[in-house]
Amino acid sequence: LGMSPPAVTRAIAALENQLGVKLLNRTTRYVRTTEAGERYLTDAKRILQEVQVANEGAAGINAEPRGDLAVTAPVLFGQMFVMPGIVDYLKRYPDTRVEAVLLDRVVKLLEEGLDVGVRIGELPDSSMRALKVGKVRLILCASPEYLQQAGIPQTPSDLTEHEIIFAQAINNDIDWKFENQGEQEHVKLSPRLKVTTNDAAITAARKGFGITRLLSYQVAPFLASGELKIILENYEPAAKPIHIVHRESHLSSTKVRAFIDLMAERLRNDSALN
Repeated sequence: LGMSPPAVTRAIAALENQLGVKLLNRTTRYVRTTEAGERYLTDAKRILQEVQVANEGAAGINAEPRGDLAVTAPVLFGQMFVMPGIVDYLKRYPDTRVEAVLLDRVVKLLEEGLDVGVRIGELPDSSMRALKVGKVRLILCASPEYLQQAGIPQTPSDLTEHEIIFAQAINNDIDWKFENQGEQEHVKLSPRLKVTTNDAAITAARKGFGITRLLSYQVAPFLASGELKIILENYEPAAKPIHIVHRESHLSSTKVRAFIDLMAERLRNDSALN
């Protein structure tokens, strides 16, 4: 803000005095918001956003999108599906700028100052608005070469006789769960290869080492090319939904509405996600 620390201290003290409530807890080691301060910050951000929307509305409902947009998505999904949409958005609307925050964790949009997120999985109850745009499956796959050599498992219990590539990025639990006609089955495995990234698991599977379990979008190009094959399809758990989530009201700013419309169309028309 271009303000000195003493000036900020005086401004905060004056605000606390005006409100009659403590907004920040201060020690020599840290400054943190109080519970009241967190609520006040959330409300203030919402009000400022509504002022921006009102300004845009006064400027004209058909105004071109402009300004900064912050978008978040899981790393690999963001690289494969969201980044092409962001590039398309930037090319269509030259007065916009985008910050892409790709993280493999749940990002709190309001608290972290982000406008739009793409989430995979069931959504918890929240004040966020959500638009379903697709789904992904948790699948087992292997290369045709491996399956020709080792045989194709017919039931989940057959996996104990196969080489397993375990991607810890998906789940730390090696007790894999399967479903078939409403019945659940658990298979505890002893993988010969454990890897910390999905990319490493994909590479090992493509090289013909064994069977791995990943989300369908992560291997979509290799399924399409025939480098990997899906197995035990009838035992897959229910598909996970994909949502675009945002913290806007029905008066969403032009830049946010335009991005959501563009991204929803792209994701809904992608055969790997529907």
